[in-house]
Amino acid sequence: MLKKRIIPCLDIKDGRTVKGINFEDIKDAGDPIELAQRYVEEGADELVFLDITATLENRKTLTHLVTRIASEINIPFTVGGGINSLEDAKAIIDSGADKITINSSAILRPELISEIARYYGNQCVVLAIDVKFISNEWMVFRNGGKVATGISAIEWAKKGLEMGSGEILLTSMNNDGTQNGFALAITKLIAESVSIPVIASGGAGSQNHFSDVFTQTKATGALAASVFHFGQIPISELKFFLQTKNIPVRL
Repeated sequence: MLKKRIIPCLDIKDGRTVKGINFEDIKDAGDPIELAQRYVEEGADELVFLDITATLENRKTLTHLVTRIASEINIPFTVGGGINSLEDAKAIIDSGADKITINSSAILRPELISEIARYYGNQCVVLAIDVKFISNEWMVFRNGGKVATGISAIEWAKKGLEMGSGEILLTSMNNDGTQNGFALAITKLIAESVSIPVIASGGAGSQNHFSDVFTQTKATGALAASVFHFGQIPISELKFFLQTKNIPVRL
């Protein structure tokens, strides 16, 4: 059985790790280099780096910081933020990333998914989908959750697969930073609608939330930020807990 992945996320603003609630109220969470090193020591399976203001500020990802982090870690490294072309993706991969994640740029031009997948392979392209529950339906948002697209989350996930995404990073804006648990309903629906791995993101606050998302959905990974950054849930302890629940993890 495939082992489930525990994935810390470094949301980066002005070169620092930050964290908010529902994509708002951003607070400093520490030095990204130190956090990356700590997560490797704690046993994280992968690391995600999101330059959260690159799209809003219409600039490229902070490649110098990507290079520094990549040189300090030995686990798969996914980077996103401000990637609008194959050339942008090349710059990120050349800086040391193993995978790139795209969000707003893919919504505006879905062909970008195919272009990067053809060049690097599907396994290198992670489609990040930010969703919000509105009028009894999960809808896709872009530009850091600030712009409604009118696109159904499930339809966009299927389109992403069709265009060549090798993985989906699904973030519930309703749950983000609340520590009330992952959005199990939409995670379950999307993980059952596509044939590629789905990472659940948004809402982790306890060890049970991780076991819930792995036992109640087909998510293959669970991503979190603040509970890891601030030491509420050490990754090594979380993995031992999941093992006691018969959830396969790498120890």
